[in-house]
Amino acid sequence: MTNTSATKTSRLDSGSWPRWVFLAALLLGNAALATGPWLVRLADTGPVSAAFWRLFLALPFLVLFARITGQRLRGIPRRTLSLVALGAVAFALDLSSWHIGIEQTRLGNATLFGNAGSIVLLFWTFLITRTLPRGLEWLAIVFALGGAGILLGRSLEISTATLIGDLFCLAAGLFYAVYLLTLQDARKGIGAWSLLVWVSVFASPVILALAIFAGEPVWPTDWTPVIILFITSQLFGQGLLVFSLRHFPPLIIGLALLTQPALAALIGYSVFGEILGAVDILGMAMLGGALLLARVRLPKAPGHGTAKDGAAS
Repeated sequence: MTNTSATKTSRLDSGSWPRWVFLAALLLGNAALATGPWLVRLADTGPVSAAFWRLFLALPFLVLFARITGQRLRGIPRRTLSLVALGAVAFALDLSSWHIGIEQTRLGNATLFGNAGSIVLLFWTFLITRTLPRGLEWLAIVFALGGAGILLGRSLEISTATLIGDLFCLAAGLFYAVYLLTLQDARKGIGAWSLLVWVSVFASPVILALAIFAGEPVWPTDWTPVIILFITSQLFGQGLLVFSLRHFPPLIIGLALLTQPALAALIGYSVFGEILGAVDILGMAMLGGALLLARVRLPKAPGHGTAKDGAAS
């Protein structure tokens, strides 16, 4: 890395910024990501096609960000690129499943279930370490199962399609956990922006193939929703999270994450008339609590602290 690149990197990534700047970036990044489901519904392409444009349109800007911060895009070991390619397939399935689910279920549910990767990783940790949950980990499991059960049951009361939408979003959370686990080693030797570039390069054609296979309309007649989607989710949302996440402990990150389903539910109520009853709010609170506890209890090793990259998001 040249001295100029190092200077640029330090200006963009160093901790010399005031603390409130990172906190504002964390909250604004989550708020931007919360608008994603709304924009997916507004797009006149299919939901999977919207996921393709979300990644593809952002790619040149991600390359620019990688270069500005001095992160290499070439000379990456073949093994690392192979892991990134495998993780990108999981991410393509994550984003495609989530976008399909968004079309069929309530926005609050979609955002909560789509971010369930932290809970999946917590269960995975118990499996690979051959240990039983302890203390707050039991509480996270009870909250996760109870909250998910309530929300799935309420969705079934609305319609079978809504329940299927929930299941697609749950599948997205599972795929996202696979994505994080696959990239656990790869992200150690590659910068965040460079990683996002290569994930987008590998994931975009997979998502496009899925959209075509599903018979979706791919080319938008109104570009406004997909352009706003890629700006708010891939650039603004992810950019702010990449900038801020490493400056906060898991508890603060988890609390900020909970603003996503809250804002999504508010949009769902305001725009689409998705009314939440007391039981719905209880289920969302329990599942949100499980997400928070899972993020706090997870060890740092599984690549914690990546944006949903979003996820979700």
